[in-house]
Amino acid sequence: MLEDSFGRRFYYLRLSITDVCNFRCNYCLPDGYRCDHDRDFLSLAEISRLANGFARLGTEKIRITGGEPALRKDLPEIIQTVKNTDGIEHVAMTSNGFNLKQKAQDWIDAGLDSLNISIDSFDPRQFEAITGKNKLDDILSGIDTCLTYGLNKLKINTVLLREFNDHDLSQFFDFVKHTPVTLRFIELMQTGTNLEFYRQQHVSGQIIENALLQQGWRLTTRPKTAGPALEYQHHDFAGRIGLIRPYSKDFCSTCNRLRVSALGNLHLCLFADQGFSLREHLNSDDPQALQAAIRNLLTEKKPTHYLQQGHTGATTQLSMLGG
Repeated sequence: MLEDSFGRRFYYLRLSITDVCNFRCNYCLPDGYRCDHDRDFLSLAEISRLANGFARLGTEKIRITGGEPALRKDLPEIIQTVKNTDGIEHVAMTSNGFNLKQKAQDWIDAGLDSLNISIDSFDPRQFEAITGKNKLDDILSGIDTCLTYGLNKLKINTVLLREFNDHDLSQFFDFVKHTPVTLRFIELMQTGTNLEFYRQQHVSGQIIENALLQQGWRLTTRPKTAGPALEYQHHDFAGRIGLIRPYSKDFCSTCNRLRVSALGNLHLCLFADQGFSLREHLNSDDPQALQAAIRNLLTEKKPTHYLQQGHTGATTQLSMLGG
């Protein structure tokens, strides 16, 4: 089992398979994707060895992220490879959903267990203003397709933005009233390139949390492989509401996840100062050197992300590691 010097255990790996994204979200890539490196992303064989190495160290859940993972043509093969790894019990993915309706069945057939889709507004005009894409209707149709195909573990990620969606949160509650998904409000995080935007748009999730408790929502139990969200349920709603508040007290005390970039770098935190290359250990079918490297690097993990002090580390934008 992977355990750091602070007693935190790591059951969950977030694996980026590309840093390319085809959306231009104003909080992440307002000018669109710009490549500053060779696109030598992890191959299917390297991903297989990486998944096997982490599984042998107690990892039970792998989330496939990007950029936008659906831009890789071999995504179904990647899902299937990770799913077939001994010890991996849950394969998740985060996507912007641009081709969800067309590809959902392929992903489900490959073994995908759960899916997170980013929707920052249910107003088509606001959605386009945030993402640069007129895709909301297609994405919502894709969510219906997933539910039809039986993928019931669906979550929607919504970044709280003061000028774009904070003024009308009722549209989000209306959606989960009758739709069996978990909608998660995520506080905007500062990165290396969005300081001014962060200052203008950051909204605390505390107000939402207070309102949920006042309206009779109940906090649910988090499984050990869950992400950082606190999830609430209400007997009058088909769906749930989640909150991710990275600036809240003790947020990092329950950290259970590590990250590997599309270039094969281990990031001990989303806001770590650097990533550590694992690539040299992904050219052999012997996982012992990889496991030893991961264990050794884990001793460098810090107790917190230091976001409160304005420290953003090497993360210039969230697409680098999939958030």
